[in-house]
Amino acid sequence: MAHEHFQHVDTWVFDLDNTLYHPRVRLFDQIDVKMTDFVMRVTGADRAESDRLRRDYWLTYGTTLAGLMAHHAVDPVPYLVEVHDIDFSVLEPDPELRDAILALKGRRIVYTNGSAPYARKVLEARGLEGLFEAVYGVEDAGYRPKPQAEAFETVFGLAGLDPSRAAMFEDDLRNLKVPHALGMRTVLVGPEAETPDPESHAHVHHRTDDLAGFLRGL
Repeated sequence: MAHEHFQHVDTWVFDLDNTLYHPRVRLFDQIDVKMTDFVMRVTGADRAESDRLRRDYWLTYGTTLAGLMAHHAVDPVPYLVEVHDIDFSVLEPDPELRDAILALKGRRIVYTNGSAPYARKVLEARGLEGLFEAVYGVEDAGYRPKPQAEAFETVFGLAGLDPSRAAMFEDDLRNLKVPHALGMRTVLVGPEAETPDPESHAHVHHRTDDLAGFLRGL
């Protein structure tokens, strides 16, 4: 059924975390701890309050970093290095996903709210290196995160893609609103995709908890 809706697509844009690997590996748990540690150091708050701030900034601004920059004038460069200094051994190569991505006709791009160097480490650990024409991180959008429209406009401008001929794969529901408005085909990836709320998912064309299987169907 999905096959016919992607025949026009010549650019495939993938989020990274919890999209190109399954959230059950809990890689991002390590980053959450690092971010909370950073918030504690910057604000002087205890762990519970710092953890609340971390999540509140993420919900309000799209990333914890954006909130820290807005409220605490944090330098994003050392922050991104610190919070992404984690153990990647929980990730395993995924030959099926690699083959499914490789079979896609056209350009393949990664766009993450993390940093590009971090994204490349994840891709290497997953056995997905060499598949993508470009890897864009939050730094490429001037540290403006998804779901901000300006962030998408900046990165898509750098990539020179035509949204009407592109598809976006994301685990965060919020981050598909702008791509949908721009005319992209949108795919929600992950466990949340299994229980759609029609009203809140109006900007989602397709849903899957099996990215490799979905791509094979295209």
